[in-house]
Amino acid sequence: MFRAALRGFLFCLLMAALSGAMSELSPAQSFVLDLPRQSQRAQISQRIGITDITIGYHRPLVNGRKVWDDLVPYGKVWRAGANENTTITFSDPVLIEGKPLDSGTYGLHMIPNADEWTIIFSKNSTSWGAFTYAEAEDALRVTVKPKAADMHNALTYDFDQLQPDSAVVELEWEKIAVPFKVAVDVHDVVQASLKKQLRNLSQYTWMSWDDAASYLLTEKIALDDALNYSNKSIENEDRYDNELTKSKVLTALNRKDEAAIAQKKALDMASPLQIHLYARQLQAEKRSDEAFVIFRENAKKHPDQWFVHSGLARMYCAQGNFDDAAREMKLALAGAPDNQKSYVDGLVKRLEAKQDINK
Repeated sequence: MFRAALRGFLFCLLMAALSGAMSELSPAQSFVLDLPRQSQRAQISQRIGITDITIGYHRPLVNGRKVWDDLVPYGKVWRAGANENTTITFSDPVLIEGKPLDSGTYGLHMIPNADEWTIIFSKNSTSWGAFTYAEAEDALRVTVKPKAADMHNALTYDFDQLQPDSAVVELEWEKIAVPFKVAVDVHDVVQASLKKQLRNLSQYTWMSWDDAASYLLTEKIALDDALNYSNKSIENEDRYDNELTKSKVLTALNRKDEAAIAQKKALDMASPLQIHLYARQLQAEKRSDEAFVIFRENAKKHPDQWFVHSGLARMYCAQGNFDDAAREMKLALAGAPDNQKSYVDGLVKRLEAKQDINK
């Protein structure tokens, strides 16, 4: 008799739970079958650095109803969507409103109030709604301020205020928006990722090591690692590209004599066009004297290449010698390929008009 009573009691509990969930289903919906739902499923993703953030949710409609402090009560945990848990996934550790949160998938819940909302990241991401929500499963809670927004009939998540290392996630529904900031330590994440990536097949190509060194150099971080990556690239295949990267890393490390040796080795291996483009890069970096030396040497060694005359023209132009600059650019025009002639002809006309083509 006791077992029968217990079974009856458990059955009643199950039916009560189901009735709560069933109240949110339309007659055409099913727990068993895949059928259209009133609150349609959506997914939105954003990459910050190399960190992927993905939100999966269902989109209830306002449909003329009073939402806040009615359909969604104030002061109670809400699933921040409809149907199953709204989930948010981070491929790497992040900061939420300045507070650390590990990588993983979380159930995203919220506690709305008129002036302040609590955003909850729950370790339980597989439940239906917030009926079985347990505070003990919280991974993180933060508080944020809601703000007025344009009307959104369908609940929407969006990523706004994008920066190289952060974005603001916004829930928008009816005329309320609820923002919270997600930040990533991009440099740490990328450095850790590089060390993993360079243990797979990419370790056997010169380009992967050179790309890694170039990233660290550009970001001005971990320059000792950048030098190590450059050397690894050269071990795979010694090329103009990685020798030049090495010279730049050594310059950044203030090892100028070694940098000069690496640069000379790079230029000795370079094609005439690579030399020309490197000189143009030096010009862009306001290192004109170095660029002019390279332009001259390239022209002496390869006078039959049209672009070396373009380089000399840029040098003369920078010195205010527009007549010689125009003469050299006309020589470049005569030998330029068809797809460059219109551009070079424009440079000739500008030089003849005494205009600085280096600006």
